Amino acid sequence: MEKRQELYAGKAKSVFATDDPSRVILQFRDDTSAFDGERMESLARKGMVNNCFNAFIMEKLAAAGVPTHFEKRLSATESLVKSLKMIPVECVVRNIAAGGLVKRLGVTEGQELTPPTFELFLKNDALHDPMINESLAETFGWATPEQLAEMKALTFRVNEVLKGLFADGDLLLVDYKLEFGLFEGQIVLGDEFSPDGCRLWDAKTREKLDKDRFRQGLGGVIEAYEEVGRRIGVEFV
Repeated sequence: MEKRQELYAGKAKSVFATDDPSRVILQFRDDTSAFDGERMESLARKGMVNNCFNAFIMEKLAAAGVPTHFEKRLSATESLVKSLKMIPVECVVRNIAAGGLVKRLGVTEGQELTPPTFELFLKNDALHDPMINESLAETFGWATPEQLAEMKALTFRVNEVLKGLFADGDLLLVDYKLEFGLFEGQIVLGDEFSPDGCRLWDAKTREKLDKDRFRQGLGGVIEAYEEVGRRIGVEFV
């Protein structure tokens, strides 16, 4: 597989073309951002840690019947993935109240949400990823009703699989976001799943072991990511 020109550079990842138009290389960088890019830092080992973490999770999800874009890990910081036509809608599931939900509704952080909530957000950095609903997504052509239904079903399937996986490591899956795209007409999970895009707490102490350590200046960001990985069986190599 020949790596070719850079197609896209996001806040923490870059995408490169290959000699196969249906496959691209996803490169995880050490860059870390918060607050829509207002705060940026480089954290040693982050690219490697997130690449390994993501590969582990994607393999678990695929084994559980969730279609993903992940093909294989190529190096410490790179993975081969399917080239998707991304749907500009993020799906968010919340099992425990935290982050934006607490700010918007004034509920208590840590409150268990039964049943878990499901929200949609438009992928648009300039607008700070505003919350939307199915009607807006359909009206403006961001996704069809059929696509939205499949994305919702897959997002909750991911919740079933990963809540158990993290619970086995004495961890709480607080919330997470997922992005989807189309590959040969099929809805496929894209982007990544790592502590950058979810909240994970220690089940006993409720210590935060995710990107909130960076957002809130708690320190030990990568050490926390590695701790989560070790608890669920990720090998960082």
